Formats: sequence, C-alpha cells, structure tokens
Amino acid sequence: MRRVLVTGARGFLGAHCIGPLIDKGFEVHVASRSGAAAVSGATCHGVDLMDAAAVRSLMANVRPTHLLHLAWETEPGKFWNSARNTDWTTASLDLFKSFADHGGRRFVGAGSCAEYDWSYQLLDDVTTPCTPASKYGQAKNATRELLAGLSRSSGVSFAWGRVFFLYGPCEKRGRLVSDVVVSLLQELPVATSDGRQIRDYMYVVDVAAAFAALLDSAIEGAVNIASGEPRTVKDILSAIGRATGRTDLIGFGERPVPEGEPLRLEASVKRLFNDVGFCPSYSLDQGVQATVDWWRKALAGSGRAGNQINR
Repeated sequence: MRRVLVTGARGFLGAHCIGPLIDKGFEVHVASRSGAAAVSGATCHGVDLMDAAAVRSLMANVRPTHLLHLAWETEPGKFWNSARNTDWTTASLDLFKSFADHGGRRFVGAGSCAEYDWSYQLLDDVTTPCTPASKYGQAKNATRELLAGLSRSSGVSFAWGRVFFLYGPCEKRGRLVSDVVVSLLQELPVATSDGRQIRDYMYVVDVAAAFAALLDSAIEGAVNIASGEPRTVKDILSAIGRATGRTDLIGFGERPVPEGEPLRLEASVKRLFNDVGFCPSYSLDQGVQATVDWWRKALAGSGRAGNQINR
C-alpha cells in the first residue's frame, strides 16, 4: 500500500489534491493543526509542523511511503516578506529528516516561480538562474537546495514543483482573480493597469492534479507547474468580465503598472509535459467560469450577494 502524508491539505491548493491522490491509488493522510476536522477521503492527524517532536511522533504512527509538502506561509499581502518563511525552511528540513528516518521513499515539495531571476522572460526549470528577490522566494529556494542535499545523502527520491500563478474556487480574497471576480459579481468597478503583463495562470484543479502526477512519477528535481499558455493580464480579466457579464466595469489603464513588476513571466513546461506526462484539462475560459460559478454560489449562500460585501 502506498501511503501519502499531505501537509497544507486545508489550504487553497491542498484542498484540491486529495481527490487526485486517491484516484492514483494512495491511502491519504493529512497533517494539520486543526486535525479534528474531517477531510473527505483522508485520515486526519492533528500536529503542529513547527514542533519537531510532534512530527516525529506522527511519522512513527503513520509511516508514509510518500509525502506531499504544501504547507507554508501564504497569507495574501504578508507572505512575500514574512519572517515565518525562515521558520518554514526549518520545519521543512525537520519534516524531511523524520520522513526519511521512518522509511519514507518519495518527497515532493511545493516551490514557487518567485525562486527565479525575474529578469529572464522564459523561466526554465533547468537553465534559468535562481536569484530570488523576496524573502519568500529566498526561503523557498534555500529549502529546495537543502532538501536536495538531504535527498542525495538519504536516498529518498525528491522533486520540487514550482508553482506559477493559480486561481480557482476557495481562493482567499486579496489576490487578483478572487478580488476581481467578487467585485464584478457585486457590480463594483475595477480599476486596473492596461494589462500588458504576461503571466501563466493555471486553474487550481489542474495544479493539484499536476502535483499528484509528479508525486506518482519518478522524476526528480525542480519541475515548473504551469499551463504552458501564457496570457496577458488583460486576457485573464476580460475572461472574468465575460463570465460575470460585467466587462463594462473593468477600467483598463486606470492604474499604473506597479513599479518593478516584470512585463513577462513565462514558464517552460517541457519537464511537466514530456517527463512527468501531465497536461492541463481546463482552458482559461473553463477555469474562470468554474471559479465565477463557485463565488456566485458562495456569495449567495452567505447572504452577502450584490454590493453588500466590503472590498
């Protein structure tokens, strides 16, 4: 029996990973500080990942063969320069060591495109230098380097999925897609830049399926997790406008492009598509429509539909 322990399973991405892992035949266990709350299809364990002793106890009890490590500091507006990024590097190393000590065979962690040097327009998981500018990117990159070293010395197979830009149901407010969707559903105007920036946005269900495929493979090292279809921000916001029927409320060019923001961040997806063998299932329009439908239902269910929610 292949038994996977998932950290961060109650987060935006992690919540969508359980189903794909079950579909691949894994017995799924979830590590969370709120372990008492049920996760459909998974066995839940209450543990503080910052407590090394508690983690070792969990590993001795569960003895997972695989580990999908998604937990990290992700609070919108805070995670880029949070001091907790360093704490998560330490916790990730303790997690890996305990996993290896208890017979673990394959460890996959979630990285970020923030690890790269953003002066490069095409970010390749093999050739592009990693010189991150933010504390978040620096901590993720340092964690990857340290875990790769532990992998070599322990014999545990290791891969690192570098996530680019994701969106979808359950996303917190304070991010581009969730904020624009909610504003347009509330019939509120959205002031934005001219939208020339090029980004690779991937629907969260596809991102989750990509991680499940990576965990299920033997591929090692860094692998970009992205759609392979870079689009302008204007394309993305226009898709939201069409799905909500309120394109008229989007004010392109009403705000400047933030200073220092790169014009183009495009992912090379050769390793994901060719080596892992994964391709996304959702087009941009399909993913955006599903996201809008989820938010429309969520707002109606909360009794805060229309323009009653404060931005």
